[in-house]
Order: sequence, then C-alpha cells, then structure tokens
Amino acid sequence: MGPDPLVRQDRQADLSTNNARSEELAAKATFKDPWKRGQRCIIPAASFDEPNWESGKNQWWQFRRADGDPWGLAGLWSTWTDKATGEVHESYTMLTLNADHHPLMSRMHKPDPKLPPDQQDKRSVIAIERGDVDQWLAGTMDEARQLMRLTPVEVFAAGPITSPG
Repeated sequence: MGPDPLVRQDRQADLSTNNARSEELAAKATFKDPWKRGQRCIIPAASFDEPNWESGKNQWWQFRRADGDPWGLAGLWSTWTDKATGEVHESYTMLTLNADHHPLMSRMHKPDPKLPPDQQDKRSVIAIERGDVDQWLAGTMDEARQLMRLTPVEVFAAGPITSPG
C-alpha cells in the first residue's frame, strides 16, 4: 500500500498510523486536526485479516460480513505536501476501538503476558453500517462519536485462513 497512511515522509519512519485509536483522536497531533475538521471517510473492504495467537503462534483469520456485503470501515483522511517536491499526497487511517470484552475480536492479536485478559487493549476496526454513512461523513463530532462502537458478533463471518495446498 506504500507509505503508512497519514505519515508525512519528512517525519520519522517509525510512526505507525495505519490505525488510529478512536479514543485518542482529539489528543494526538497526527489526528486531531483531521478529526476536528470532520475529514472522516469510509474505507471499503471485502474482508480484513487479523492475527490470532490462541495456539501460541500466529494464525491469520479473515473477517467478512455474514450478509456478504462489503465492510465500510471508519477512517480519517488528510493531505500533506512533500517539502522537497511540492507534491500533495492524500492519506488515510483506519479507526480502532478497544475490544477487550468483544467475544470474537478480543481473541485477536498477540496477548501481553504482563496484563490480565480484560486489560489487553485488543483492538477492532469500526464498521459503519450503510444507514449510518451520511451521519459518519457529514455529522457533527458528537454524531460521529455515537457510531464508534464494536460490531455485533453475529455480523461477522470469520475464521482461520487456510493455505492452499
């Protein structure tokens, strides 16, 4: 996909902004201005993948919608100008939410052995349902915040990705 979304190339390369913690949007320098300006977007996806470490090693899982529709994932967009070339770049980031108590998404990502199960800060992307798209894209910050919720488990069709062979 190229450079990490919302990362300016003249910044340190170790800044990862592919995902943004929705709880921190108003405070983080990288995200606060796009959030305040209402630069929200929908990221379409047929599916997304997450790592499951329940066996002690990574097993990738794929997440589709049970109804067969594509996902509409909550995001923020921004632009930045390359100071060396003057070229304007568009970028985006996916928003995530704590999923420690979600029956499916809490099973994803490598656990931190130093933390109890209910304090792992497991993350999930935020799905925007079709009927909520206008509110997400054009609503106030408060209206957008109302849509930052975990997707009910019954919406998911998820499971391990098996290698062909």
